Amino acid sequence: MDQEKNVNQSDDVHDIENEGLLDGKEIERCWSEVSDKNLSYTKPLLVKRTNTTSQIAIVGANVCPIESLDYEIIENELFKQDWRSRKKIQIFQYILLKWAFALLIGLGTGLVGFFNNIAVENIAGFKLLLTSNLMSEDKYFKAFAAYAGCNLGLAAAAAALCAFIAPAAAGSGIPEVKAYLNGVDAYSILAPSTLFVKIFGSVLGVSAGFVVGKEGPMVHTGACIANLLGQGGSRKYHLTWKWLRYFKNDRDRRDMITCGAAAGVAAAFRAPVGGVLFALEEAASWWRSALLWRTFFTTAVVAIVLRAFIQYCTTGKCGLFGEGGLIMYDVSSASATYSAPDILAVIFLGIIGGILGSIYNHFVDKVLRTYSIINERGAVLKILLVITISLLTSCCSFGLPWIAKCMPCPTDLSVSCPTVGKSGNYKSFQCPSGYYNDLASLFLNTNDDAIRNLFSTSTVKEFHISSLFIFFGAVYCLGIITYGIAIPSGLFIPVILAGACYGRLVGRLFESISSLDTGLFALLGAASFLGGTMRMTVSLCIILLELTNDLLLLPLVMLVLLISKTVADNFNKGVYDQILKIKGLPYLEAHAEPYMRHLVARDVVSGPLVIFSGVEKVGNILHALRTTGHNGFPVIDEPPFSEAPELCGVVLRSHLLVLLKGKNFSMDRVVTGDDILQRFAAFDFSKAGSGKGIKLEDLDIKVEEMEMYIDLHPITNASPYTVVETMSLAKAAILFRQLGLRHMCVVPKSQGIDIPPKQPPRPAVNPFRTLWTILSPAIPSLSPHYNSSN
Repeated sequence: MDQEKNVNQSDDVHDIENEGLLDGKEIERCWSEVSDKNLSYTKPLLVKRTNTTSQIAIVGANVCPIESLDYEIIENELFKQDWRSRKKIQIFQYILLKWAFALLIGLGTGLVGFFNNIAVENIAGFKLLLTSNLMSEDKYFKAFAAYAGCNLGLAAAAAALCAFIAPAAAGSGIPEVKAYLNGVDAYSILAPSTLFVKIFGSVLGVSAGFVVGKEGPMVHTGACIANLLGQGGSRKYHLTWKWLRYFKNDRDRRDMITCGAAAGVAAAFRAPVGGVLFALEEAASWWRSALLWRTFFTTAVVAIVLRAFIQYCTTGKCGLFGEGGLIMYDVSSASATYSAPDILAVIFLGIIGGILGSIYNHFVDKVLRTYSIINERGAVLKILLVITISLLTSCCSFGLPWIAKCMPCPTDLSVSCPTVGKSGNYKSFQCPSGYYNDLASLFLNTNDDAIRNLFSTSTVKEFHISSLFIFFGAVYCLGIITYGIAIPSGLFIPVILAGACYGRLVGRLFESISSLDTGLFALLGAASFLGGTMRMTVSLCIILLELTNDLLLLPLVMLVLLISKTVADNFNKGVYDQILKIKGLPYLEAHAEPYMRHLVARDVVSGPLVIFSGVEKVGNILHALRTTGHNGFPVIDEPPFSEAPELCGVVLRSHLLVLLKGKNFSMDRVVTGDDILQRFAAFDFSKAGSGKGIKLEDLDIKVEEMEMYIDLHPITNASPYTVVETMSLAKAAILFRQLGLRHMCVVPKSQGIDIPPKQPPRPAVNPFRTLWTILSPAIPSLSPHYNSSN
């Protein structure tokens, strides 16, 4: 821990160029003041590890290096030549392929969504049917052994997949997708192995009875499917058609992954419009109208696919429980008229939801810290932790219903009571004929069916108040301790379950003065808890309305979401933002921090500055690549190539490697751009899929070639985004995020003014290397108004 602290301090001392504002000791003092406060979120999860790259983070349950993505269009001579040479048919093919890929993403995500639902319903259905049959024969111990044994086997299988095949598949995946769309990439975060484990691990984990959902993992699954299609072909599998190579860049992949994330929400909740709004509000940090259309088209395809399979399932060909996971929680049959007392009850729900949501987030943070200590010790301990939580969940689900009293079946029912051999509101458990166990109806059902039971309308007395209290406490606690174990696990369903439960409780408490149905109170409770934990408003509102088919409840859902989010924001951040931070994933907020307005861009530029000339010596380039991990380097033209030193642009590390491998060197320091334009094509510099590009070790540069020269002009981005050094840091940070940049050049204000002889010359350019330069913990202390106690 001390070793890592020293390494990190050393990195930051040499990484901030302050031009005399702070010396090394001052930086160290600022670090000690700021890190205890600002890094307390990330430090416990990243102890005792060696930082071998510019940044590390926890992805899934493992630590791995992360890199920024190049969303900016690299407008060098090769790019311009390629676009000038493209014919109208090629441009048409490119546009058509974007829509074709959007169609394929929708089809793939819809099929996976259907598979997940049917698999969970049938696996869990078999388990619950076996338990129910043994209970009806009074074989209680055998019933528990069968129930716990099935859960244990399914949980161990899900944990083994995550631990041994794809650790990045653990957890929800939404924070990782959100980080990717903000410009941060990590190894295997969207790999095919991650997709495989995400699908089957989610099915096994949800079927094992954990208080988790498959909705969060569906967002990650949709993003993985989109990434798989957006690789731009594969040499290994001989998929190297020219038209596929149009997508070998981060910009187009980002658009496709945005479509995939939206499709995941649409497949999970049957909410196509909600999926688009989720991607817009929560996931993507960069948006445009063309992307909106393609995302909407993708989610519409998902909705059509799911609708087709729902029609198929109505024929009874989907297995044991078949339809269950594909039916909406329809509450439209209940009257949605409301008066002043109802508004007061809704306000109360919103306040309670905000408080409970912030507490939930706080404990999720503590659990993630604790589990990280266990998970980092190897795959075996990961699986043992999953088994332990599985046994605890099985004991609660099977044991707590024994506390509840048997309730007589209502006489005015259109369904059978007690429910036998299928999902339903009335489980007999240990009760005699004509009676049902209300707690068993919630615990011994799939999570989807438990929510459906809580949302059921015109069933005021179906669940006893004490049973609702017990179920709420159990689900609230189990949801907290389950998230963070090594299985794919979503947070939507645990939050909806707990929220619906306390919403129904509030409905029972206010039934003397309120005319709203308790099922509608359950929906509003779920909305308040979702707003309190996830801090989304518009997308959650539309998702819930699409999920429950009740547009008349729109004003109340809007009100409760706004209140719960406002209350919870006073305590902590949303759960996904919180997980991003404690996992060490850099995320640049849409707004500037207040201290940024007291700093200018010059105060935070990174160093030491490494620049190249327009025609540079091969040995100098190799030395820079070996001794730094920078992704981009400023290129400066000097006499005789220009009248005075001037910024030529920025050249990327990956482009330099391709150029060096081609060995287009010259003995003299002359411009040879025409030869390079003839020898190379723009596709030669395209980004390789899944991080399989040229590495420094692949180069074979001989000693005599080290003294030769190479022209960098053809591969230099001649129009990089630049800002003057006196621009406020707040303005620069917003520009950096909104444009999705990886590099931003900070140029001096007084380039043309003569420098006094005793004053050292100032560099022509300083780059922001990555977004975490702006996020460095030492930066707030540079502000004269910074107070470490705030």
